[in-house]
Amino acid sequence: MGRVAGAAFATGIIFLAGGNAALASSKKTNITATSGMASYYGYGGRTANGERHSAKAMTAAHRSLPFNTRVRVTNKANGRSVVVRINDRGPFVRGRIIDVSTAVADQLGFRSRGVAKVDIAVVD
Repeated sequence: MGRVAGAAFATGIIFLAGGNAALASSKKTNITATSGMASYYGYGGRTANGERHSAKAMTAAHRSLPFNTRVRVTNKANGRSVVVRINDRGPFVRGRIIDVSTAVADQLGFRSRGVAKVDIAVVD
C-alpha cells in the first residue's frame, strides 16, 4: 500500500473510531453537515496550512475538510452560531470533530467548559 493510500486508509480508520463512518472518504471529502464534540485551542504555533495560529481569529481545525472551507458551527446547548474558516488539521482526540480558536469558543459560549456538542455545516 502506497503512502497516499495508507494515509487515506488511516484517515478512514480515524473516522470510524470517532463514530463517523459515513463521513470517511479516501478522496475528496463530501462532508456537508455533521454533529459531534468541539474543543478549542489557543497556542500560537503554525497551522497545517502554514499560517500563524491566532487565538483571536475565526478559524478551526478539521481532519479532512479542505483548507479555506467556511463552516457554520452551532453550539447545541445555547443555539449560538458562527462561521469559521478551516486552516488547520485536527482534532486528534477521539470523539471530537472540530477544534476552534479561543475567539470562536468565546462566541459559542463554551470556553470555560472546554468542549461542547456542536453541529457543523459547510456554508460555501
